[in-house]
Amino acid sequence: MKEPMSYQEKQSILSLVNTILILGFYSFYIYSKYIAGNPEIIYDMRFLGKAFVILIPFTIVVQIVMHILFVIVNKIVTKEDPPKREDEMDKLIELKSLRASHWVFILGFFLAMASQAMGMEPYVMFLAFIVSGFVSGMISDIAKIWFYRKGV
Repeated sequence: MKEPMSYQEKQSILSLVNTILILGFYSFYIYSKYIAGNPEIIYDMRFLGKAFVILIPFTIVVQIVMHILFVIVNKIVTKEDPPKREDEMDKLIELKSLRASHWVFILGFFLAMASQAMGMEPYVMFLAFIVSGFVSGMISDIAKIWFYRKGV
């Protein structure tokens, strides 16, 4: 018999789904509102900077709201309180998933800089930063789920 998911696994899955949805909806919004009507805007560094700067707080706010809703819904459905403390295993899993996340972001940073060294357009660098940031967050969540399921 399969054991039920831990609270931390559920939270990581929620974070993973949120990350995918946020990036998808935000990308669709930016494309349909700005890029589809004016494809040349992708070369405007001011536009890319604004889009990137708006994306960061938007992501943070949505993640916070979703995690608050998760705690409330989880309490109603399972009658389970969120864990009060982290034990050593939780801290070790957090550190290992953070390490994996950092390596992915460093790789993305390197690719972004390499794109400029190879003479590619500056928007490629911005896109590499955005993608590597989101992929590193997703890798962190996937690693947490993996480590909670398989052990450290």
